[in-house]
Amino acid sequence: MTGNLVLESHDNGVAFLALNRPDALNAFTPDLLVALAKAVDAANAASDIRCLVLEGMGRAFSAGVDLKLLQSATFEAGMVDGVFGNEAVSVTDKLRLSKKPVIAKVHGACFTGALEMALHCDFILTTKDTKFGDTHAKWGLRPSWGMSQNLARAVGTRRAKELSFTAAAFTGADAEAWGLANAAFADKDTLDRETSARATAIAAGSPGAIAAYKDLYAVHEQNLPVEDALKQEVARHYPEITDTTDRLKGFGA
Repeated sequence: MTGNLVLESHDNGVAFLALNRPDALNAFTPDLLVALAKAVDAANAASDIRCLVLEGMGRAFSAGVDLKLLQSATFEAGMVDGVFGNEAVSVTDKLRLSKKPVIAKVHGACFTGALEMALHCDFILTTKDTKFGDTHAKWGLRPSWGMSQNLARAVGTRRAKELSFTAAAFTGADAEAWGLANAAFADKDTLDRETSARATAIAAGSPGAIAAYKDLYAVHEQNLPVEDALKQEVARHYPEITDTTDRLKGFGA
């Protein structure tokens, strides 16, 4: 437990980090983001943790930034960061740069800042009826936590423009069809079960090899010419992969 704002539990090498402001649909406050940053750091530092799952308590993953905080704020050119300081950027960086895979388990609602945070995770699992949306334009805000870059990468630039310009809500079923979510399940119970199964499968893999994959997929996202990217795949060295011999001994056993 991290200050009660983020609940942490471990199971089979997986750290489940749960946003814990259910009465406010887990809306972000600076304190919650600080607690989440600490929880992510602790999970990444734990040698027995191989995978992180980010989720929300209660009825939703998160409604995004707590708009009550913004009502009394002074803005400069639509920037939220003046209210939240560097807390959000710190958390999103920790999620994106984690050497351990991070799954966003999204149910109920995932709007604006929450969608930005989920998009910094390695992939998203959700339910078909979850509501997503980017409402920056609705409230006169500009993105600064990654929406303009990560949403376009997930669904394509033209669809991302439509979603951001209109602030239209879309469903988990839409998110799956567009490639934003890896899967959208029929209900929350199935989401819980399938997320745990995927996270446990990740935790069973070689941590060094998976960390290498995270690094190499980051190279892919640099959009290098393919010949340069292939050279990077061969040239990079990963001394943290030390379990190859032991794992191969189990082949056919």
